[in-house]
Amino acid sequence: MTPLETSLEQAGLKPTGAGVQLSVYGPHWLHDSPLLEDFTLDEADIVGAGMFGARALAGQVLVEEGQVGDWMLLLLSGTVDVTRRIGEGDEVARLAVIRAGAAVGEMSMLDGEPRYASCTAIDAVEFAVLTRQAVAALIKDHPGVGAKLLVKITQLLAQRLRNTTQQLTRLLDGRTQQGAAGRGENRAL
Repeated sequence: MTPLETSLEQAGLKPTGAGVQLSVYGPHWLHDSPLLEDFTLDEADIVGAGMFGARALAGQVLVEEGQVGDWMLLLLSGTVDVTRRIGEGDEVARLAVIRAGAAVGEMSMLDGEPRYASCTAIDAVEFAVLTRQAVAALIKDHPGVGAKLLVKITQLLAQRLRNTTQQLTRLLDGRTQQGAAGRGENRAL
């Protein structure tokens, strides 16, 4: 049993084995997956061959905030709640609800840093895990597909950074306007 399988089982998840034939989900599924939307069915299967499949029941945690990992996951079916703890208490904020085709955990896969958020199955889910080692093997064995995958991961990260920047800008703009109003600025002429 691989360390990944052991880790998944210890988390209460059900490993389904190495190699995931992504083409069985069909071209419509690929089209709806931001990570794989530009891949052919054959290219998706090349990526899937390096992945490890698993299942989870509703309520099970797939990724835990603060956990260190060198893998990301691709949601094959089902719905997952992405949350983050707020402050020191037990309060959590929902960051997103993701559906089949979505990928999460790419930052930790690339840099090995702790997870930023938790991912919990809302209903029964199937997912595929892609490790940093599998990406390296993909680049070595299938350089064109490996490069294409890295470009897509980079695009996902850039889009998430752009979204975060927009949210931060709105928050800061709101604080600036509130501060100006409190100082008597922005008065109508």
